[in-house]
Amino acid sequence: MRILFAGTPEIAVPSLEALAKAGYVAAVLTNPDRPQGRGRKLTPSPVKAKAIELGLPVFDPVKLKELAPENVTNLGVDLLVVFAYGKIFRESFINLFPLGGINLHPSRLPQFRGPSPLPETILSGLDQMTITVQKLALQMDAGDLLYQEDYPLSGHETTEDLTIRAGEEGAKVFLKVMEHWEEYLAKATPQDDSLATYCQLINKEDGLIDWDKDAITIDRQIRAYNPWPKAVTSFGENALTIYESHIVEGDLPGQPGEVLKVDKGEGILVKTGDGLLCITKLQLKGKKVLDYKSFLNGTQGFINAVLGSKNE
Repeated sequence: MRILFAGTPEIAVPSLEALAKAGYVAAVLTNPDRPQGRGRKLTPSPVKAKAIELGLPVFDPVKLKELAPENVTNLGVDLLVVFAYGKIFRESFINLFPLGGINLHPSRLPQFRGPSPLPETILSGLDQMTITVQKLALQMDAGDLLYQEDYPLSGHETTEDLTIRAGEEGAKVFLKVMEHWEEYLAKATPQDDSLATYCQLINKEDGLIDWDKDAITIDRQIRAYNPWPKAVTSFGENALTIYESHIVEGDLPGQPGEVLKVDKGEGILVKTGDGLLCITKLQLKGKKVLDYKSFLNGTQGFINAVLGSKNE
């Protein structure tokens, strides 16, 4: 079987590499080069960079309709394989492939349809991450289910951790589906739309910490929005980014957001709307990311401050 692989970010690179090495990939479809860095230099997507390294033909149109149908049909491909391409496929494009298309989505569909299933997995407090391969459908993430596999979570993972893991495990799942294509296709199961839940695009404002919320919710927020947009509060007039935290048992008196004390064996204890949050890695705007001991050594007046308040 020959495929056109469609993907863009780093999470899709292991799948492209695995499928290419197995001899499935005829060509790659990805998003066009984009300006990055201070110099705004045009930079290829991670998938395009890997495709060039592998010596594969690459299509990177600004709009999918710019890709001439004969460019696809001349490849002699059977199937469109998609992982985080970033654009919607029209029916006319999917119909160019005799076997249609399949898509990998890192959630237990129909749960968390949409663009941010991995952060949503953390925000919802799930004890497992799931990878799903589905038939490509016109409605977002609504195709028939071909394969699903669960992966246990410790409860300490960030979205960055899950992204790396989903990329690595996704490559294995794609190979499994391709190697047993007829078997999984025969067992394809329609999704129950009545059970569908949805996740939305993440905005920078989603990272703003509300200390009136409970410690569990804030800890999940910190992990879910790492590496982007990051969980942010304020210390005085300065933005403060929190990278790592965990929950500690017990409680102490104080107002939400109040920095109560430092526990040398745990970290910096902050009062929340319900419970204590222990911060272990943080960054003041314009400064380096530091562990809590180094941060306290170089920051005056942090203990007893009220985070999120402008009155320190």
